[in-house]
Amino acid sequence: MKIAIGADHHGLVGKEFIKEQITDVEWLDVGTLNEERTDYPIFAKKVSEALLSGQVQQGVLLCGTGVGMAIAANRFPKIYAGLAWNEEIARSAKEDDNVNVLVLPADYLSNDQMVTMVKAWRDAQFNEGRYAKRIAMIDD
Repeated sequence: MKIAIGADHHGLVGKEFIKEQITDVEWLDVGTLNEERTDYPIFAKKVSEALLSGQVQQGVLLCGTGVGMAIAANRFPKIYAGLAWNEEIARSAKEDDNVNVLVLPADYLSNDQMVTMVKAWRDAQFNEGRYAKRIAMIDD
């Protein structure tokens, strides 16, 4: 599995930690690559485009609160970016809403929490059924 990952300056440390700890996937790191202040829409766009082009199967985004990243990523069709703040929400985001881009609020989570959440989300399966109907309603 290949996952795109991107972060602004708030999420840089968490992004690097996630990549170090989760080694059973191939990561496409779209930045940021240093601690200089940067703008989150740049990375939301890069992750979304990598997913839409088929270059990756999923995406992870990190910024201070996660809200801006989720808003920016959800501007793209067929991107279902969901903000999660604990393991249960991360898992449910995939199971119930088929979230293909997990968004993490880096300023409010430890690095270990983020790793646990990414693993739970990555390993979860979409439940389809009535949930697929809801996704279709969004797409319409």
